[in-house]
Amino acid sequence: MVRLGFVVSEFNRDITYQMELLGREHARFLGAEVVQTIMVPGVYDMPLAVRKLLKSDEIDAVVAIGCVIQGETAHDEIVAQHAARKLMDLSLEFDKPVTLGISGPRMSRPDAHKRVDYGKRAVEAAVKLVRRLRGE
Repeated sequence: MVRLGFVVSEFNRDITYQMELLGREHARFLGAEVVQTIMVPGVYDMPLAVRKLLKSDEIDAVVAIGCVIQGETAHDEIVAQHAARKLMDLSLEFDKPVTLGISGPRMSRPDAHKRVDYGKRAVEAAVKLVRRLRGE
């Protein structure tokens, strides 16, 4: 069984809640288990929580779930880009998958509601990658 850790952003929680529910449902469908979930204030805050989960022998992969909506400045692009880069670095450092269930940047709130399936897609990627790396 693939054991997942979830790191979920509380920012835009109306959207990330839906993403998390779809992700959990899809994990069950795929025969995976969500072992631990850490809530973080926002996408920018994810790397430290992801690192904590990656250190655990109980976790095979981490799914990052968040939503970055466009504002008045390019802040959304900076947050999404740096978070994605750091999560990729952590995956390589710990030799475990970290999948990107983060929607945005350059996205309106209505666009974000249309993309809640990113949580499901990130779970799918995590489970597939763990199984393929195991040679299953």
